[in-house]
Amino acid sequence: MLCAVALTMTALAGLGAIPVAQAATGGASGYEAGAPTTATGKEVAFGPVRYAGASWYGGPTMWGRTTACGVVLRPSTIGVAHKTLPCGTIVRFVYHGRTVTAPVIDRGPYIRGRAWDLTAAASEAIGLEGVGRVGYQVAVEYARR
Repeated sequence: MLCAVALTMTALAGLGAIPVAQAATGGASGYEAGAPTTATGKEVAFGPVRYAGASWYGGPTMWGRTTACGVVLRPSTIGVAHKTLPCGTIVRFVYHGRTVTAPVIDRGPYIRGRAWDLTAAASEAIGLEGVGRVGYQVAVEYARR
């Protein structure tokens, strides 16, 4: 299973500036719907495609818990966990023509061979079930001229 992921390497200054999250399927989340933006309003350019393992996490036993980035996990929360990317970094996943854009809201995954953990709502929005190998692109922001 391959899916393309575009990832904006934008470290937002804390979670005071809540990033945008949207699901092409119209799934609800704790974030405002709209196009992904950086906290500084800068544009981005994407680098080469890379590949890594991904899975989903969440479920009733985790709902109501606060993530490492301070977000309360709910059934409708659209987000992603990554071990090192700053909280608030915007990530866009595309899988079989379906797209979801979400911020980094947690740390993980802690299972060998996986680089990404999507929340249940984010995974459902793109139809990713279980574990898969995903492609991703890192975006670099630059000032508008």
